Amino acid sequence: MEKKLLVLDIDGTLTNSEKNITPATKKAIRDIMLQGHKVILASGRPTPGMRRYEQELELEKYGGYLLSFNGARIIESRTGEIVYQRLLSLTLLPGLYAFAKENGCGLVTYLGDEVISAFPIDKYVEIEAGINRMPVRQVENFLDFVDFSINKCLMTAESKKAEVLVEQMQKRWGGVASIYRSEPYFIEIMPYNVNKATGLMRILEALGMKRENMICCGDGFNDISMIEFAGVGVAMGNAQPAVKEAADYITAANDEDGLVEVIGKFFR
Repeated sequence: MEKKLLVLDIDGTLTNSEKNITPATKKAIRDIMLQGHKVILASGRPTPGMRRYEQELELEKYGGYLLSFNGARIIESRTGEIVYQRLLSLTLLPGLYAFAKENGCGLVTYLGDEVISAFPIDKYVEIEAGINRMPVRQVENFLDFVDFSINKCLMTAESKKAEVLVEQMQKRWGGVASIYRSEPYFIEIMPYNVNKATGLMRILEALGMKRENMICCGDGFNDISMIEFAGVGVAMGNAQPAVKEAADYITAANDEDGLVEVIGKFFR
């Protein structure tokens, strides 16, 4: 059997509603890694927010990868080295800051193990910090403070509002940045032409593997690029309707061990 790549979004895919990997899912993933298949975690999360699951699955031992910030940074788990990285231009920040302020949105970026917030912390910023187990620091002057390299910004808004705002942002900045939603209330602002699919292309090149042997599983809007790119694109049963439309196969929900079904079907 040819070796395959299993690419997993984290929230709503690898983890259940409690943000945990179930014992059945963990065992199924370990079994295929023991057979020599590769596992990649691909998330919009910052890298520190992925470490818990990297350690739980022992990706360092089995030679996995972390694709964080929606593909703007790729880390080889065995060495801990950044093997690919794209940075968001800081010249975009004044416009993004003004847009967020005008529309009453949250705006954050990341520094080390901290979430850096431009404005008073809203409930969606709290969700982002809680998911990643990272503290939030609201800074007095965001534009002066952020003078370091960043991989992405995240804007937050109520879901119906975010649906409208993301279209406005794409029209304004679509030629210089990649802008899309991950969760309904999260708007991701990435370097131009960065998404999970473009990041996975780099990993395929490094491993000398074919995308036909890549199975990508996800549930959110930011998973559509990799689901369409994969040899087999899988939507979780709990996925957004647009994700299901893009998929080749729809499995059970994350709370029903949908990944166990995927592994049983495509790896055995």
